[in-house]
Amino acid sequence: MKRFTEFLTRRRAAKAPETAPGVSRYDRFGRRRGGAEAPRNTGRFSLALGLFAAVYLVIGARLVEWGVQPNDTATYFHNNQIMTARPQILDRNGRVLATDITTFSLFAEPRRIIDADEASELLLTVMPDLDPKWLYKRLSGDQGFVWLRRELTPSQKQAILDLGIPGIGFRSEKSRFYPGRSTAAYIVGHVNVDNQGTAGMEKWIDDQGFKALQTSGLASEADLKPVKLSMDLRVQHIVQDEVTQGMERYQALAAGGIVLDVETGEVVAMTSVPDYDPNIPSQALDKNRLNRMSAGLYEMGSTFKTFTTAMALDSGKVKLTDSFDASKPIRIGGFSISDFHGKRRVLSVPEIFIYSSNIGTAQEAEKVGIEGHQAFLTKMGLLSKWKTELPEVATPTQPKVWKLINSITISFGHGVSTTPMNTAVGAAALMNGGRLIPPTFLPRTKEEADKLAVQVVDPKTSDEMRYLFRLNVADQRGSGNNAAVSGYMVGGKTGTANKVVHGRYSNTKKFNAFLASFPMDHPRYIVLTIIDEPHPEKGKYYATAGMNAAVMAGNIIRRSATFLGVHPEFGEEGKQLLVSY
Repeated sequence: MKRFTEFLTRRRAAKAPETAPGVSRYDRFGRRRGGAEAPRNTGRFSLALGLFAAVYLVIGARLVEWGVQPNDTATYFHNNQIMTARPQILDRNGRVLATDITTFSLFAEPRRIIDADEASELLLTVMPDLDPKWLYKRLSGDQGFVWLRRELTPSQKQAILDLGIPGIGFRSEKSRFYPGRSTAAYIVGHVNVDNQGTAGMEKWIDDQGFKALQTSGLASEADLKPVKLSMDLRVQHIVQDEVTQGMERYQALAAGGIVLDVETGEVVAMTSVPDYDPNIPSQALDKNRLNRMSAGLYEMGSTFKTFTTAMALDSGKVKLTDSFDASKPIRIGGFSISDFHGKRRVLSVPEIFIYSSNIGTAQEAEKVGIEGHQAFLTKMGLLSKWKTELPEVATPTQPKVWKLINSITISFGHGVSTTPMNTAVGAAALMNGGRLIPPTFLPRTKEEADKLAVQVVDPKTSDEMRYLFRLNVADQRGSGNNAAVSGYMVGGKTGTANKVVHGRYSNTKKFNAFLASFPMDHPRYIVLTIIDEPHPEKGKYYATAGMNAAVMAGNIIRRSATFLGVHPEFGEEGKQLLVSY
């Protein structure tokens, strides 16, 4: 036992550390005292350090990327200045025709949408008319910005806010509002969803440089001055009401009217029906909703006899006291030209006018000649496009080569297509002393108009045409007597044109017009009404212009004269006419 104990003691002594008791076998650098370096796990430490470095490197790179790359939403808002206000549009008396209102538009940032399915379901509770598939696709994409709905109501905005959907936002926008709705649609025009003018005076405003300011963001709402038009909203309402009633009463395809100041060329009112509500601009895409007064081309029928007669008188080759044989039809080029209600006798110039004789008018044109005829209609502005503020203006058409048959048919309104506005402007020159004044939709003083006026006929010719106009309405034999308005000395000329159907003139489909002026002692206004394919009024047989278009013109004059500053006079009329028959 003693030997075994001594053996263990020797063994422990052999394995004992070389240092003193209480002293570590390793120094502070981890090296074994008096021996080799102590082992350690450097691989794991390096791996952990590398992972930490990589993570922070990725985070740093993303932060740099986000700092350099512009935000999609901010970029979109910066490049699309659709919030810019537009100037108000006013009538000549300051009544608002178009103005801006604040609306809210909904957008989404799909990258920030957490659950597109849930977000679309929530939005559909407020906007159930949206297509669910379309909405989900918009919300689940990877775009930075998408529009969801423009022009929300305040209540819709609040309801969506209450849903608390991340990635959904609103933008305040300027939306155009037309308080008169369809009343002045074809003059005022409309804007698109980005508040940019696309028709009428709205487009004209943009074309004057406003669009450039709008795009650049320099159009300040505080600097915008209202745009005042020559239109009188009161008269405009009357014209729209009368042509609408006329279209319904005579079961026509369309109707229209224009009121023009003969001294300044200002368009006081102009419209046609069917019309549209500019608050719903998509309605304007309907091909039947056309501004027929300035953008529609028509053979104006017997209203052209006004210009043929004026041409003959102004040429000096025909006098007011002359007569022409209208007892037989004219035969030319295989065609026979006759009168609708022929008198079958010799007619004086005034009778040719009030009976609307095709035969007599054709002979007046022959007296002047083909070249003189074409030149006269050209200088009256009937064969050229008028340049006005309104973009929707058509270019008249005429034969490439004028022959005798063309001159004869054109003399009574067939063979040339022009706009009702061109016709009204030309007629104004025959009423105001012979001065052709360009039309305008902006206010214009008489002094400004005088600088633009061109003398196209002799003042004496104008006096004679005023007489014939008045005679055609005042005389019971005249085709325009249904346009008579007590106290206002109305004058005018009817026009009933056969429409071309499949390349041939129809005997049943008519395009009617009445060209009126008042007061005839000192004409101030032209009133022109049109009606397309009218039917006879109940209880009547004919649907000629004297039975419908003349009635519409008379009603417009009766209702609007006081607004236009024309007061009725019930004294003697004869002494106020400068010529007599």
